[in-house]
Amino acid sequence: MPAPVTATVIVASTRAAAGTYPDRTGPVLVGWLRGRGLDVPDATVVADADIAKQVDRTLVDEQPTVLLTTGGTGVSPTDQTVAAVRPHLTHELPGLITALQQRGVDAGVPTAVLSGGVAGVAGRTFVMTLPGSRGGVADGIAVLDPLLDHLLDQLLDRPTADHAGDHHG
Repeated sequence: MPAPVTATVIVASTRAAAGTYPDRTGPVLVGWLRGRGLDVPDATVVADADIAKQVDRTLVDEQPTVLLTTGGTGVSPTDQTVAAVRPHLTHELPGLITALQQRGVDAGVPTAVLSGGVAGVAGRTFVMTLPGSRGGVADGIAVLDPLLDHLLDQLLDRPTADHAGDHHG
């Protein structure tokens, strides 16, 4: 039997890390990933200033199959998640961020285009940065849900089902 597929969720929120308010995005992502059969610990919540160290530690030490972050994707000076993740990526998947932004716009949230997210592969880990809002996380799940199995098949070099048109690269 193959080893379980692992995932990690990191929440970048200075206020949630300080206990000012509860994190409401990490548990949603963890629950979705667990529901998909992935082995996922509870979300790690860090201050925005600590996101780079946490991403480095996770990708180097843990090497999960999937790393999802939430928070720190905007344009404020404290938003550092994208800058922390991008240097690790060996293959970017910009279409995922475009789909995420478009989903937000279609839902009547024009500011969704201001989220500077990034998605791609770092070594053998799929990484995607999601906005720190519950709506942004819900949109991220909606974008990833129909793609995750195929993405994992490719990442783990498993045989893939024949998809209509077979347009993968």
